[in-house]
Amino acid sequence: MNYLIYSYLFFFLYGTALTGDIWMVNTGSARFLSDAPLERIEAETKMVKGALKLSDRTFAFSIENQTFNGFNSPLQQEHFFENYIETHKFPASTFVGQIIEQVDLSKPGEYDVRAKGKLNIHGVSKERIIKVRVISDGQKMNAQSVFSVLLDEHGIGIPKIVQQKISSEIQVWVNLEFLPKE
Repeated sequence: MNYLIYSYLFFFLYGTALTGDIWMVNTGSARFLSDAPLERIEAETKMVKGALKLSDRTFAFSIENQTFNGFNSPLQQEHFFENYIETHKFPASTFVGQIIEQVDLSKPGEYDVRAKGKLNIHGVSKERIIKVRVISDGQKMNAQSVFSVLLDEHGIGIPKIVQQKISSEIQVWVNLEFLPKE
């Protein structure tokens, strides 16, 4: 999976890019919340990688699943890695696609856009349209999004014994800062 995302980034984005056309994630974070009746599970990673090609508004993002931390306990983290996201089989989650709106994000301003693409979690790709708030000052961009992920859509099963502890719908927050690729 990592090979595919990096191949996409290299050949597609760099192969046809104009100077200033590619913006790379400088810093980024993704956080998720499972708010079930008996337990609240939160974790975060600050290891989001990705790029945005302004000329055609295409993007590719990747998160190494093993980088999530902040669970309630080491055992909870172990169960997440081994039993649910199965990082040994699915080391990364990705989102690859295009911004729908015809906007020039390099110009200063605030933009509400929709990112349409394939969200791949746990080895299962689903077509998604995700709302994103972008703030650009012309030198850097910040993109923020909040959306939900249904576990069963990505083949992540919840055993009956823990259904009161793990929500079937996970809330996700993403915050990315982009800088132009020099």
